[in-house]
Amino acid sequence: MKIALVHDELVRKGGAEQVLLSFHRAFPEAPIYTLSYNPEDTYPEFKDCDIRTSWFGRFIKDANNLKRFFFPFAVWSMQQLQVRGYDVILQSTTHCSKYVDTGNKAMVITYCHTPFRLVWGPNSYRQVAEAKFLKRKLYDSVIGVLKRIDRSSARKTDWFITNARVVVPRIVKAYHPKNPISVINPPVKYKNFYVSPNTEDYYLVVSRFEPYKRVDLVIETFKQLPDKKLLIVGTGSMEEKLKNMAGNNVQFMQGLSTDELAEVYSKCKVLIFPQLEDYGITALEANASGRPVIAYGKGGVLDTMIPVQDNAKVATAVFFNQQTVASLLQAILKFETLSFDPAFIRQHAEKYDEEIFGDKIRDFITEKMSEKNKVSTA
Repeated sequence: MKIALVHDELVRKGGAEQVLLSFHRAFPEAPIYTLSYNPEDTYPEFKDCDIRTSWFGRFIKDANNLKRFFFPFAVWSMQQLQVRGYDVILQSTTHCSKYVDTGNKAMVITYCHTPFRLVWGPNSYRQVAEAKFLKRKLYDSVIGVLKRIDRSSARKTDWFITNARVVVPRIVKAYHPKNPISVINPPVKYKNFYVSPNTEDYYLVVSRFEPYKRVDLVIETFKQLPDKKLLIVGTGSMEEKLKNMAGNNVQFMQGLSTDELAEVYSKCKVLIFPQLEDYGITALEANASGRPVIAYGKGGVLDTMIPVQDNAKVATAVFFNQQTVASLLQAILKFETLSFDPAFIRQHAEKYDEEIFGDKIRDFITEKMSEKNKVSTA
């Protein structure tokens, strides 16, 4: 069975790229087709992969220019990228993987992290939501074209998989899939993390610095907690703004190796996860390190975390219900009164290990190919 992998682009590090690496480990001989690839800006493990980019990727290799020239050039180049001669095409996507030319013979399976956010939820982007009359008209025009392309391209998908239950109704609304949607939660690289015998006195955020990640909310909250240390790991478009907001009790780090990040997780008091996320792999990475999470209690964490009820010893997280300083502050103060069990938390994370994820994906493909072959020989 010949399998090809398709991913939107490889010019950053994130949860979607980690899922693609797990696909690669499940199918190491499968080539990876993508819009653009920059080995210096994504995970180094991709250097050992057979990566085939669009013509767009020969010229544009950074995230900022990719956004700037996405419409129409990236869209055109992905529509022209031929992924043919395969039995199965496994796509990892939030936006343009669906656009590739798959031909008519392959079974197309789309692991949709969420429908294209710019198209199906444009007001979640501040520059769109705050655009004035003429600029908003231009945005609406472009988004209308992208919506038609996105929905039409999705019709090539035989089976959708997604990362969490919260995403299922979005896919149904956007793409009207021909078959039921399956949920296979993304993996955590469980073996990369460990429980430290000694924790240190700091709270942790691991995140890209983008508006919806709400790192600003955590910084504002820690202005009310000047005696508590906050360590923030990440980079992104809001880096300068966030650093200017931060007090003396906030420290920033970036460019950590896998081992360094594992140590930071293992020694923190707790990870703070303030955003509404479709899934949220960092919460599970903290759990794999035996550390609990203070999380905004909506979205993907409802699939993966066990919130405190009566006994913190059988829980992995404290939830807060509003993205406000008052709500997060209350959760932090509640956390300070609780005692979690690191062994229980790490054992919980093991259920999301990469090997288990790979087995589920292989089983899904085998099952669907078997069904297809039975129909074709009937």
